[in-house]
Amino acid sequence: MTVKIVTDSTADLSAQLAQELGITVVPVYVRFGEKVYRDGVDISQDEFYQKLEESPVHPTTSQPTPADFADVYRKLAKETDEIVSIQITSKLSGTYNSALQGRELAATGCHIEIVDSLSGSMGLGLIAMAAARLAEAGESLQGVMAEIRQAIPNVHLLGVLDTLKYLLLGGRIGKAKALLGSVLNVKPLITMRDGEIVPAGQARTRAKGVERLFDFVKNALNIQELAVVHSTTPDEAGSLRERVGSIFDKRQIHIAMLGPALGAHFGPGTLIVALREKVSSLRQEAGEGELKATQGEPSKRKFSLPSLHKPKLSFSRL
Repeated sequence: MTVKIVTDSTADLSAQLAQELGITVVPVYVRFGEKVYRDGVDISQDEFYQKLEESPVHPTTSQPTPADFADVYRKLAKETDEIVSIQITSKLSGTYNSALQGRELAATGCHIEIVDSLSGSMGLGLIAMAAARLAEAGESLQGVMAEIRQAIPNVHLLGVLDTLKYLLLGGRIGKAKALLGSVLNVKPLITMRDGEIVPAGQARTRAKGVERLFDFVKNALNIQELAVVHSTTPDEAGSLRERVGSIFDKRQIHIAMLGPALGAHFGPGTLIVALREKVSSLRQEAGEGELKATQGEPSKRKFSLPSLHKPKLSFSRL
């Protein structure tokens, strides 16, 4: 039987892409005051950002319940006896624990692997997509899990925020820092490190922030797949995709829309690049680099994230 892949809606996979790859998506919850919505089911991303800007109440998000996961696992257990469920980093959300509890609650007898991706948005999405392609090709559970383990440490993200307003509203930064950032028109850069969101510097203008994203891709080596994620600027995301397409196969560049889980904190105008490296090529080049170094030849430049000598941002668990 084919291994079935499950993830949560923080992966920011479009409904079409998830369907094409056979990925089941469990939605997180979004609350505006007394009204609660399921991400991508009761509220679209466009509707969410409209409410985010217009609602007097700042939204909160929460993980799917164990019962939500149990329902999905029971349904898939009718089609397979092996499931891999890949979730947003447990350092930002209780979704991973909900999936673990859902497995116990489902009691299907099906072999269910629960994976902490240590990532989010299309970082998680790229991992789920890699797993789904192998599963559809008939790979065994062991093979799919091996691919996931290789992919997790080789997925990297860099994003630029347009405003500090929503970090302030969500209580992630103080008023003084938000005011100073607004006066200076600073565009914060963020990334993920060990499963946590951390600052990665700042840009003085929007254009310079987008340039940092392009440089992030340009300086990377051996990219397997890449995604450009936006909250409210599809044209800008498309332009960045076209530009990145000059140095990387455009057919392997996905455009995605940032969902509520992170969008509530980052706000409109957020632009993120997520990429997955080619594991085999990296290992091969690392070996070649060591060999050349011993022979007195310069080794190849290795991929590195921006300098991260700054504390992680304080996020409540989703």
